[in-house]
Amino acid sequence: MTSEAASLRAYLVDDELLAIERLQRMLAAFPEIEIAGTATDPAEAVATLNDSHSKPIDVLFLDIQMPGLNGFELLSRLNVQPFVIFTTAYDQHALRAFETNAIDYLLKPIEPEQLKRALHKLGRLRPVVKPDWQQNPALPQLLQELTASLREGHTTYPNRIASRVGERISFLPLDDVTHFIAQDKLTFAVVAGRRHCVDQTIVDLERRLDPAKFLRVHRSVLVNVDWIHEVNSWFAGKVVLTLKDVQHTQLTVARDRVRTLKDRLGI
Repeated sequence: MTSEAASLRAYLVDDELLAIERLQRMLAAFPEIEIAGTATDPAEAVATLNDSHSKPIDVLFLDIQMPGLNGFELLSRLNVQPFVIFTTAYDQHALRAFETNAIDYLLKPIEPEQLKRALHKLGRLRPVVKPDWQQNPALPQLLQELTASLREGHTTYPNRIASRVGERISFLPLDDVTHFIAQDKLTFAVVAGRRHCVDQTIVDLERRLDPAKFLRVHRSVLVNVDWIHEVNSWFAGKVVLTLKDVQHTQLTVARDRVRTLKDRLGI
């Protein structure tokens, strides 16, 4: 960020306390960011942000899927619209989110490089954006539409995946896939220890599949959490998963993914 963008006041809203704590730790690496407050209750966040005695914030890190008020409803109740960086495990609202005052869209679990990119983008825009940009008269209607869409719609995820071998295409039930692994520029779905080539990258699969079921534990590995049998901590902080398959497959967890894995498994 430029010096002009120094001392940005940020407010964090997410109904998961662990997600807020993780984001706080990541933001600590950016001295230009001052965390003005956090909230796990969206209604509490609205009250705080609308308090006329409170100093305005510069950027709002906001989850979309929350009980009570979702992220779009929260925005619709703010007296002044701040810059927004959405943080969520679901990407189906990404394009519409950019039509609001969103600076960026960070898919959970947030990667350090994603966060750095978003903050740099904020640093570029903030000094030059006109004040009335944040008071778009069409914004309230858009937020109402987004809220209605979020409440009425139900995210659907595929229950099988295609595997191609030459001209032959077979379909694999995702419940049977223990994990996906990327190797030699190819991606494989593993079923009963056997690898099946799929036409999607690990990144594509992470965004397409149910995030409650499939978790990325390494840049080249996406695991089906239902198949995890054991989590073993080895020397030097190394964490290894053992799966329930016949082969008792072991998968190494990247250091920056350990916390997310433990949060997901509740350990």
